[in-house]
Amino acid sequence: MFATLVKLARPKQWAKNVLVFAAPGAAGVLTHGAPLLRTLAAFVAFCFAATGTYAWNDALDVEADRAHPTKCNRPIATGAISVPAAQLFGNVCLALAIVIGFLVNTNLGVTIAVYVALTLAYTVRLKHELVLDLVAVAAGFVLRTVAGGAAAEVRISTWFLIVAGAGSLFIVTGKRGAEVALLGAEAGGHRKTLSGYSNSYLLYVRAVSSTVAVLGYCLWAFQYSHQAGKASWFEISIVPFVIAILRYALLLDQGEGGAPEDVLLEDPVLLIAGIAWIAIFAGAVYLT
Repeated sequence: MFATLVKLARPKQWAKNVLVFAAPGAAGVLTHGAPLLRTLAAFVAFCFAATGTYAWNDALDVEADRAHPTKCNRPIATGAISVPAAQLFGNVCLALAIVIGFLVNTNLGVTIAVYVALTLAYTVRLKHELVLDLVAVAAGFVLRTVAGGAAAEVRISTWFLIVAGAGSLFIVTGKRGAEVALLGAEAGGHRKTLSGYSNSYLLYVRAVSSTVAVLGYCLWAFQYSHQAGKASWFEISIVPFVIAILRYALLLDQGEGGAPEDVLLEDPVLLIAGIAWIAIFAGAVYLT
């Protein structure tokens, strides 16, 4: 049973929760004990929250998952765990997430509660509504970054939210495009919204969101570098950031993107660009 619950929890997906470290990292407080511990608690809370929503999502989508070429292997779809048991497990995880959040501070607790409400609304209704499904998933990523700021008690800039929001929408839209390509004519049978998105529309959203992300990051980098007086390190970080966006766009065009976490970790060029960006950015914040 334990192995089944672990599979249901999708620990591989917890990598998305590292976004909680983004705002504290950019603020330069991760070397301070208290903010670091609060941020780690936020990470754990989001792992529970994500696990709870995955359990509920799979419980409600069990029939659709059984007709999917890969999702049919999920524990509930295979019958390894019953729907009631999965829902109970999900409720426990969601409750733990919210409790941990409020134990850290009120702002984090409220942020996690909003995330849980949003993801449950997505599971029950929003994922069946065109455009709203994309926005809801992207908002979930943004809430992770907001939670990091709330946990570490640092102010999040407007530019940060713009880049996080646009970047999240870019990745989510790419995932939808990959799902449509994988399922083909049967896409609508798995999820109604998939048949409502044309390739040209998804390309348009990807183009708009990636443009906003790149432009927002460039404007922020130049503005912050000038204000902080930290030479040109923030400007230099634009290079690997743009390379990563362009590389990911290429991979999406080649049909990748159905599992963003796999794309980010398995493509060598994207991985090098990401490491270079983190190194330059971290150097600008902590070493200059």
